[in-house]
Formats: sequence, C-alpha cells, structure tokens
Amino acid sequence: MAHDIAPLEAALDHRFRREAWLRQALTHRSYGVPHNERLEFLGDSILNATVARMLFDAFPDCSEGELSRLRASLVKKETLAELAQNLQLSGFLRLGDGEARSGGYQRPSILADTLEALFAAICLDSDYDTAARAVARLMAPLIAAIDPETHGKDSKTQLQEWLQARRLALPQYTILQQRGEAHDQFFVVECRIEPLGLVTQGEGASRRAAEQQAATRAIEALPGSARKAK
Repeated sequence: MAHDIAPLEAALDHRFRREAWLRQALTHRSYGVPHNERLEFLGDSILNATVARMLFDAFPDCSEGELSRLRASLVKKETLAELAQNLQLSGFLRLGDGEARSGGYQRPSILADTLEALFAAICLDSDYDTAARAVARLMAPLIAAIDPETHGKDSKTQLQEWLQARRLALPQYTILQQRGEAHDQFFVVECRIEPLGLVTQGEGASRRAAEQQAATRAIEALPGSARKAK
C-alpha cells in the first residue's frame, strides 16, 4: 500500500497477515472492486456485539433500555467517524476521483463504514476475538467516560436540552479556523450562548469533534449546580 500501515496496525493492535483484507476494507465502492461494503456488514455486527458486552459488564445497574441507548450513542456514525479520524483513516482511504474531489476523505459516513469494515478485515485475517479486542481498544476510553445518568447523550444534546428546559435560545456554532489537507484537517469552533453571554471554543480533527468540545466547555461553565440536562 502507498502509506505506511504500521501506525494503523499498532492502533488496532493487529498486524495483518493478508494485506488484501486491509486493502479491501479501505476501498470505497467509488474506487472499484473488491470494495468494503460486505466487510462493513460483518464489521457492524462485531462492533455491536462487542460494545453490548462491554456495556453489560460496565453498567450492571442499567436496564435493557438504558444499555440500548448507551450502545446507540457509541456505534452511531458520528462517534465512529471521530474514532476513524483519530486513527487518521482519511490518509489510507481508496476513493474514486469524483468522491475524492467532493470531500469523501472527510465524509462521516465513509469514515464510519471504513472503520466497521476494518473490524471485519481483522476478523477474517485472524478471528472474532482478535477483532473484538480491536473494538474494545478503541471503545474502552469512551465507555470509561460515560455518565449513565445522561443516557449516553453527547455534550451538544445535553447543552441543547438544558437551554430548552429554561426556554433559552440555542447555542450558535461558528468555525473560527479550518486548516490542513483533506485527509488531515483541524478545526476551531466557537459556541456562543447569547442569553447567558457565554462563549467557549473547541478544537478537533472534525467540525463535529470541535463543536462537541466547545459544548462540553459550555456545560462546565453553566450557572448553577444542576448542569446536566435531565
């Protein structure tokens, strides 16, 4: 492959014996065949089963409904896309020319699908347990940071609900900086809550990640002690 895959393999804690599986996982259908759609199907199941077990073990007092909501927050497109950005998957994607020109390297759906395909590629290159360990390696920090009282709601959602409960205007998010190549970008975003005179900033490898950080900082700065939306 054109890029050095060692850092990616290290992050996934798996060294591919058959690089063809890795190549297919990183290939979008716009590039050609074999592409990663079938792998995505398998990887989605591995991801969901592994996260379900991790949550089941981590939160013994949560109900089935609460566990389902927590899992949904972890396996949704936006969360997976952020994990993919952290792995710098954009630099390894194989896209067709049209998809590449239209910003495919940063498209959350493509990044999320590719990450799921990678889990399947690891399984096929090795076994299910190895793939599950790769999922757990990426998800463990996110699960450790979960407050079950918020039911897996992200910071933007918590902030919005806190403001809506008090009939205050919703925050405005503005990009202050955007730099870097298509496969390696950096964003600085401002979160402004006019009724409170509150302004925070966040940074990240995607606009959404920067917005989430800005929202988290806004929550921390909210007046009063009941800062989390109910």
